[in-house]
Amino acid sequence: MTFDTPVLLVAGLLLVAALAVAAVRFARRRAALLAEAGVAARGAGSAGSGVWLTLAGLALLAVAASGPAALIPVPRAAGVVILAVDVSGSMGATDIAPSRLAAAQQVARSFIEDQPGSVDIGVVAFEEGALTTARPDADHSLALAAIDRLKVTGGTSLAAAITGSLSAITGKPVALARGQEDSPPDLGYWPSATIVIISDGHDLGARADEAADLAARAGVHIDTVGVGTAAGTSVKVDGYRLQTALDAEALTAVAKATGGTYHPASTAGDLGSAASAIDLRLTVSDEPMPLAGALICCALALLGAGSALTILRSGRVI
Repeated sequence: MTFDTPVLLVAGLLLVAALAVAAVRFARRRAALLAEAGVAARGAGSAGSGVWLTLAGLALLAVAASGPAALIPVPRAAGVVILAVDVSGSMGATDIAPSRLAAAQQVARSFIEDQPGSVDIGVVAFEEGALTTARPDADHSLALAAIDRLKVTGGTSLAAAITGSLSAITGKPVALARGQEDSPPDLGYWPSATIVIISDGHDLGARADEAADLAARAGVHIDTVGVGTAAGTSVKVDGYRLQTALDAEALTAVAKATGGTYHPASTAGDLGSAASAIDLRLTVSDEPMPLAGALICCALALLGAGSALTILRSGRVI
C-alpha cells in the first residue's frame, strides 16, 4: 500500500491516539468521582464501546486523508513493436489486389489502430537494406504516416529487415558477424520487444536464419505476415518481367526461430484477421487503486454506530 501524504497519516493517527488516551483518563476520572459520591456505575471505569467505535472511525478518516492506494498487478500489452514492411520490387505484384504493398499497408494500419497507447510503435522499410522511417513512439500517428509514405523499390533481404528492426529497438546500429571467427553482437535483453515482418518472403539475400537467432538471443519476438499467393504472378522490375510468389516457408522459419507465429494474408479477407492475430506479449505492472473512498464509507459507518451507542449508553454524544 502507498500513501500520497504520509505526514497526514502520522499526524492523524497521533491525534486519534491522543483522543484515545484522553477518553481512558476521562472514564477513570468519572469512575473515581462516582465512587467518592458513593455511586457504583457498571463499566464506569472504562470508555464505552461507542467511544471506541468513534475513535476507530476517526482513525480510518486519518488514513483516508493521506491518499492510500493499493498496488494491483494488471496485465497489459506494452513495450516496443517494430513493423518491418517489405518495399522490394516484388511487393508491386498484384496477385492480391490492388497490390502486395497496398495489402501490407492495410495490415500495418489495422494493427497500429488496434494498439493501446502503452505500446511504442516504429516502422522499418526494408528491401536489400533497411531504413527506420519512424522511431518507436507512443504517438501512433507517426507510424501511420510512415506507412502511408512507403514505395516499392529494390530487392529483398529478410536479414536486413531483422537487423534494421533490432537497430530501431536498441537505438544503435546492429550488424551480423562478418565471419565465423567473429562473435555475434551483444544486444542486451529486450523481452518486451516485438518485430512484425510484413512481406512476401521472396528473399534474394541470405543469413535470415542468423538474424533470427540474433533476435532470439536478445529476447525479441518475431511474428511474420505473408502477403501474396503461393501461385504468384509476374511483376516488372527495372524493365524486366520476373515471376514472384509468396514464400511462406521462409517467413515461417523466421518466426519459429524466436517463438513467433506466421500469419497468412493471401486474400482480402485475411488482412484484418492477420493484424488481429499478431501476438503481443503481456507484461504485468503494478497499478495504484485508490482506497480513500472505501475507507471514508467505513469511517462514516463507524462514526454513526459509535454516536448511536454513546447516546444509548449515556444519553449524550461522547
